Amino acid sequence: MTILAISGSPSPDSRTQLVLSHVLSLLAQRGLATELLALPTLSGEALIRADTTAPSIEDALSKVARARVVIVGTPIYKAAYTGLLKAFLDLLPQDGFDGKIALPVATGGSLAHLLALDYALRPVLQALGTEAVLPSVFALDREVVRRPEGGAVFEEPLRARLSASAERIASFTERFFPVPYPTANALRDTTPTTIAA
Repeated sequence: MTILAISGSPSPDSRTQLVLSHVLSLLAQRGLATELLALPTLSGEALIRADTTAPSIEDALSKVARARVVIVGTPIYKAAYTGLLKAFLDLLPQDGFDGKIALPVATGGSLAHLLALDYALRPVLQALGTEAVLPSVFALDREVVRRPEGGAVFEEPLRARLSASAERIASFTERFFPVPYPTANALRDTTPTTIAA
């Protein structure tokens, strides 16, 4: 089972991507398989032309199809999520998130952008057939302090909100996607036993 984070920021070193990477690292510490899909790495021409046969687009859509949990992150521009994210989500089938758990994440310079998560992004995730949309996380730009050597420091209470979201994802994955019990044959030890004479 894979947890996929989709970064809808046009910038490869954006605060949005730093936040997503932090959440993925918290989940990886719990032994969960994680992956980051940064949309700027996709072919821009193919994305604009909605060419789902282009290798980078085809691979990205395949990653979404395999994921059971999708974390969708975006900076808020003009009270909405980015056009880059919109272009990618438009390539998904109508039920592209069917059976998946989704977590909306956004970054922005002002709390005035907070509602964009609920009136812009959340409805799209629900329209894609998401099984459950978890409570959103909004990070103010000033709460994500970049380090000169790379990475970021997350101020409280953002750090606590991100930890709570990671915990919520882990809890949902345990309930929705439990690891199957091994079969009786798998439990049976087939190694020959040698008994000393």
